[in-house]
Amino acid sequence: SSNEHTLNFKKSKEACLSYIQDALLQKQWKRAAEFLTCYAESLEKDYSREHISPSEMIWRIGTEILWHRSQGSMKEFSCFMEQMKSLGVKRYLKVCLEHVFHLLCNGQIDEAYQNLSLAESWRFGEQTAIQDKEMKLIQAYRGLLDYYSWSKQKNILLEHGEDGFSDLAVEQEMHGYFRKAAMNLKEIIKIPGVWDIFVKCYVDLLEFYGDHNEARQVLNEYAYNSKFPANPNAHVYLYQFLKRQGEPKKSLISALKILHDIVPSHELMIDFNTMLQKSKKRKNRRLGLEVIFAALDYAGWKENAKAWSCLARQVKQIVISEKHLDWIKQEWNSRKDWWPAFHFSRYLAKRNWRENQSLSYEKALVAGILMGKDCKYFKYVSHQGCKAQLKQFRMLKKFVNKHSPVYLRIAG
Repeated sequence: SSNEHTLNFKKSKEACLSYIQDALLQKQWKRAAEFLTCYAESLEKDYSREHISPSEMIWRIGTEILWHRSQGSMKEFSCFMEQMKSLGVKRYLKVCLEHVFHLLCNGQIDEAYQNLSLAESWRFGEQTAIQDKEMKLIQAYRGLLDYYSWSKQKNILLEHGEDGFSDLAVEQEMHGYFRKAAMNLKEIIKIPGVWDIFVKCYVDLLEFYGDHNEARQVLNEYAYNSKFPANPNAHVYLYQFLKRQGEPKKSLISALKILHDIVPSHELMIDFNTMLQKSKKRKNRRLGLEVIFAALDYAGWKENAKAWSCLARQVKQIVISEKHLDWIKQEWNSRKDWWPAFHFSRYLAKRNWRENQSLSYEKALVAGILMGKDCKYFKYVSHQGCKAQLKQFRMLKKFVNKHSPVYLRIAG
C-alpha cells in the first residue's frame, strides 16, 4: 500500500543517513560516498506523495566527503558544485559561495573571481529578492578580491616609484580596482553584522587616499552602533586607527575602556594599563590596577612577564608611598582564595625559576607583598636568587621583609 511504501522509504532513508553519519565520523570517505550514492538513487525511485528536499543533504554530505578525500581533485569538486547549483534555486548563491571559498583555499583567485561575477549576474524571479543578503555577500567577496588586486598594484607602484608611462598605467589600473572594491565593501558594512575583514580592507583603502574622516566614521559606526552585535575587534580597529592618527590619550583610553569591559583578557590590556599608569588622574591609575589584575585572572596570562612587570611596578609604587593600599586590598580580597594555588604554588615557583628568572622575580615581588614573606612562591624564588648570588633577588628579599607590615594591612 501507499502508506506502507512511505513508511518503508522513511526507514530506509533514515538508516542510510545513519550509515553515512557513521562513516563520516570514522573518516571513511569512500564508504560514505557509496552510501550517499545509494541515498540519491533511492530518492529518485521514491513515489510517495510526501514532499522531500534532499538537495541540501546531498550538498552538505557530498562536499564534506570531497573535501577530505585525498585523491579528490579540484576539477572533481568543481564539477560536483556545478551539479549542486542546479539542484535548487533556494540554495544557489550559498553553493556558489562555498565553491568560491574552496577555490580561494586552493589559491585559485581568478577562478573564484569569475564564479563570483557569474553568481552576481544570476536572476531567478522572486528568489532574487529573497536572497538579497546572499547576493550582497557575493558582491562583498568580489569587492574583497578587487581589494586584493588593488593591494598588489599598490605594492608594484610603491616598489618602482611613479616614473614613466608603465607606472601611470599601473596607477590607473589600481584606481579602477579601488573604485570597484570600495563600492562593494561599503555596501556590506551597512548591514548589521560582523564584517571584520571587509571593514579593515575598506578602511585601508580610505586611509591610503587620505579620506580619514570617512574612515573614522566607518569605524565609529562599526564600534558604537547598537544595531551591530558586540564585537571586540571593532574597538581594536578603532583604537589602532586613532593611534595611527596621533589622537590624544583620552580618546585612546576611551576606546580601550570598552574593549576591557568586553574582553578583559585582550592582549591590548598591557597598553591600556601603561597608559592609565602614566595618567595624572587618580581614577585612571586605580583603573589601571584593576585592568592588570583582571588580565592575570586568565590562564593565558599566567606566564606573561610584561603583565607581571606592570603589576609589580604599580604595587611596589603603592607600597613605597603607602597611599592607596586599599586599592590593592580590594583587588586581593576577591582573589586570595584562589590566586595562591593558581599563580603562587611551589611547583610554579620551580618551573618559573627554571624557565624564566625575570618572570619569577616579578611574580615573587607581587607574591611577597600580597601574601607576606612566608609565601611558598616568594620563599623559593628569593632563596634560589640569593643562592645564585644575584643582587636583584637580595634586594627583593630586603624589600619584602622591610614592608612586611604592609602585608598585614592588606590581609586585614
